[in-house]
Amino acid sequence: MINLSHHNVIITNMEPLIQREYSKKLYIQLVEILKKKITSDEWPVGSQIPTEDELCKLYDVSRSTVRTAILELVRFGFLKRQQGRGTFVSRKIITAGLTVLTDFKELMLAEGLKYSTKLLVRTMVMPTGDIDKNLGVSLDKHVIYIKRLRSVDKEPLLIKETYVPYHLCPALLKEDVEKNSIFELLESKCGIQITKAKGFVEITYLTKEESSLLKLPKGSPALLFTQQIYADDTVVKFVRMIKRPDRFRYFIEVERKPTFF
Repeated sequence: MINLSHHNVIITNMEPLIQREYSKKLYIQLVEILKKKITSDEWPVGSQIPTEDELCKLYDVSRSTVRTAILELVRFGFLKRQQGRGTFVSRKIITAGLTVLTDFKELMLAEGLKYSTKLLVRTMVMPTGDIDKNLGVSLDKHVIYIKRLRSVDKEPLLIKETYVPYHLCPALLKEDVEKNSIFELLESKCGIQITKAKGFVEITYLTKEESSLLKLPKGSPALLFTQQIYADDTVVKFVRMIKRPDRFRYFIEVERKPTFF
């Protein structure tokens, strides 16, 4: 038994193993292992969990796998990060409801693929078309518009357009949105707690500009994803994603959503 006294948690030398022969992603397995430690009170509320390096060594996984798992547990309220101190168990949780995990960055890390992001447009606009309805704002409210191209192994995969009401997070006009996810920036820089998302998937056909970015013929079929991201009952982000259908699968996981007590 190893007592990490500086963390106030105990790790045994008989920890559950990550099963690489399973089809289940490594970070999902790690989430389940760490979640069980919290819900079973092996890691009590207020205790500090091991560092990323310690978890990497303990479960023989990469740092990206550990970070992705911790991010999920932070998002669901199991853990809380304190800058300069570490990560702590935040509360007890019971499970109910469903949520869908589809963050591009996390999925690429989980698959072990090298991805990159190129910022194409970042500006402030008025909500034209149906943007006002999708965001639930009036036509006289300014909206931050961010357009990025996502590539995997240098091959263009996804065009992502994001709309956020300006008054909710002006910092998005200055923050690095190539290296950081807008989801994380909304929470860390603007104090917005994301609680749910609603979305649709359909077939679309590429315009001249879209086909040029994705290196496909004009009019080629593609997958169109639209999402409304909420903080409680307020829409804080509307996302439109166009993905080429002939490269890489788009992974969707359905998982029970935590309820706190």
